[in-house]
Amino acid sequence: MAADRMQPDDDWLERTLRTDGAERSAEYLADDGFTARVLERLPHPAALPAWRRPVVALLWLVAVAAAATALPDLFYNVFRGLVATVVAQPLTLPRIAVALTVLGAVAWSTIVIAMREE
Repeated sequence: MAADRMQPDDDWLERTLRTDGAERSAEYLADDGFTARVLERLPHPAALPAWRRPVVALLWLVAVAAAATALPDLFYNVFRGLVATVVAQPLTLPRIAVALTVLGAVAWSTIVIAMREE
């Protein structure tokens, strides 16, 4: 019953700390450079090597090529099904526009993913 009445917003200690923090937020606490010295001694964040992204992309290409080589019948059947699906559709300007838009979106999203900073 008491747990039902006590909400996080009803906690007197939280209200007191929030009020005190708001009153003293503009005050400066002199630390004689302690904070700067501590921050200087902290280790720098580990940066990923520059060669990592191209190597990962190359490994994915090798894996896809190996899968296509190891399973030629499966690859051929999937490719033939995709070609049959595309070729069986009548070629109209709206469908060409949609295909180009999809290809452009895939290309741009691939570029954005490859070029992002981690």
